[in-house]
Amino acid sequence: MHALSPSFAALLADAILALHVGIVAFVVLGQGAILVGAWRRWRWIRDFRFRVAHLVLMAFIAVQSWFGQLCPLTLWEQALRAHAGQTAYAGSFIEHWLSRLIFFQAPWWIFVFAYSAFAALALACWFWLPPRRRTR
Repeated sequence: MHALSPSFAALLADAILALHVGIVAFVVLGQGAILVGAWRRWRWIRDFRFRVAHLVLMAFIAVQSWFGQLCPLTLWEQALRAHAGQTAYAGSFIEHWLSRLIFFQAPWWIFVFAYSAFAALALACWFWLPPRRRTR
């Protein structure tokens, strides 16, 4: 990472944070879409690829919380910010506002419980509204 200039490291950190927010949005809004889609009878919520990606991401998040691990994207972003000479609370506009959107302070057990409950909901929806593979 030493070959990166500090300004490029900061730009990469912002890109990782934006990707992280996108993944959070996919998981949270995707679950909402699955639940609303069941009620509205949206066929696309049963798309196998969408549902596998959603369930795998949520399971990964829950399992890493059980082991007390931070998300790899968070670790990578923090390393890049350190290389850029930034702190977790200073930096660009993107970093400042997007991090406030998805990060907050709470005891670790709250995150473990929330992630586990959300993963259980995603798994329950897998059986309640099973995905369907496309037939040709």
